[in-house]
Amino acid sequence: MAVSSDPDSEDRSHHSSTHSDKDDIPVRPEEDDLDLHDHDDDNDNDDNLERTPTQLLDPEAPGFAGTLGRALSKISTNAGPNPGPAPDGGRKAWLACLCGHLIVSNTWGFINSFGIFQRYYVDMLGRSPSDVSWIGSLEVFLLFFLGMFTGRLSDADLFKPLIVLGTFLMVLGFMMTSIATQYWHLVLSQGVCMGLGAGCLFAPCLATVATYFSSKRMLAIGIVACGSVTGGLVYPAMARQLLPMIGFAWTMRAIGLISLATLLPANFLMSSRLPPRRTGALVDWESFKDLGYTFYAVGMFFNFWGLYFTFYYLVSYSTTWVTPAFSYIDALNLLLVLNGIGLVGRLLPNYLADRVGPLNLLAPACLMSGVLMFVWIVIDTPWKLYVWTTFYGISGGAIQSLFPAALSSLTTDPRKQGTRMGMVFTIVSFAVLTGNPIAGAIITGTPGGSYVGAQCFAGCDLLVGAGFITASRMVKMRKSGAGWLFKA
Repeated sequence: MAVSSDPDSEDRSHHSSTHSDKDDIPVRPEEDDLDLHDHDDDNDNDDNLERTPTQLLDPEAPGFAGTLGRALSKISTNAGPNPGPAPDGGRKAWLACLCGHLIVSNTWGFINSFGIFQRYYVDMLGRSPSDVSWIGSLEVFLLFFLGMFTGRLSDADLFKPLIVLGTFLMVLGFMMTSIATQYWHLVLSQGVCMGLGAGCLFAPCLATVATYFSSKRMLAIGIVACGSVTGGLVYPAMARQLLPMIGFAWTMRAIGLISLATLLPANFLMSSRLPPRRTGALVDWESFKDLGYTFYAVGMFFNFWGLYFTFYYLVSYSTTWVTPAFSYIDALNLLLVLNGIGLVGRLLPNYLADRVGPLNLLAPACLMSGVLMFVWIVIDTPWKLYVWTTFYGISGGAIQSLFPAALSSLTTDPRKQGTRMGMVFTIVSFAVLTGNPIAGAIITGTPGGSYVGAQCFAGCDLLVGAGFITASRMVKMRKSGAGWLFKA
């Protein structure tokens, strides 16, 4: 890649209002050797700490932030005309952001509300907690696992068909769940059908929203991510009010109609901004030679192995191991607190991550969640459980929101972002598939159905994950040559 050494030429290029490239690094789509490694020294890192979040993605900003911003705004493909830089706002961009928020509320928002069903299905079907956990685990597994493939299909100009298919499968899953009477019915309808629908919706929507923004990208992604809070509040609240009044079947149909109404806008108002492009290999094996990336992938496997234990089992715990015990309907209030306080856990860490670095926040969030898991063992009264739920909602929400941001910070070539993220998505998909069923099996196998063993399992997972995330940060620190207090 050639870099112009003529200062006058650079100045003219920078101030020209008729030229779309406002930097001195010409990027050509046909080049295979795009150097985007961060060569900033410690002083540059100190400067980054003082910038506002929007400045960090400004194409005219100095250092790596500017390089990344320029590259993200200018990379084009051989498959169609260059659409130009991201509009960073406007009606179409904010409509895409709103539609993304609604999609996440129907995917992650519903997944984070699985505690509604964990206790209910155990009582209704007479199955073990481990058996019931497979239903929710299958759904989130398919969301992660399919993300690697649906993201590529979206790039190949299949965004609209994926959104339509995902909407159909989600609504079909709700309706089939409403008439389910046996365990395998629920596995197919809620686990597989809704999981396939969520997998078709999530990755394409997230990737598409990101293409509409540059300097406001973190704000836009934050708005989209908060959809999990919206869904996490709406669906437990609906279940709390409707289950005693109209029963399970009509409650699921009502939720399905809400899902249909909130997913339809994306089918009409959301579209891909970029032209179709050719994609590379699904797996970049060279990435695993990067120890920072490998430690991160292993760390997030352990984190997701234990993270969702609370989201699945909090309601069950509160109805059996707290004195006085919660009723099932009152226990759903805990889910509302867990998901609602997650708004703070998602927005605040993402805002601070632009200033201090996502890895610097992710490691403490994992550590805090692991410690809180062990604290949960001694929680035995309702008010203590409410306080504990508040703290875990913040730390657990932070892990979920910082997960993609921290992964992006470990990838300096934006052309590999999708591939490297898809690889980690695939790895953690097996963690979310098996973590809660293992925890349920531990509960079933413990005399008296005690939760202590499962709480220790989840707590150890999160602490081990925190250790690997810290190791990833140390690798990045050594590569940069910076000291401990650096932006990672």
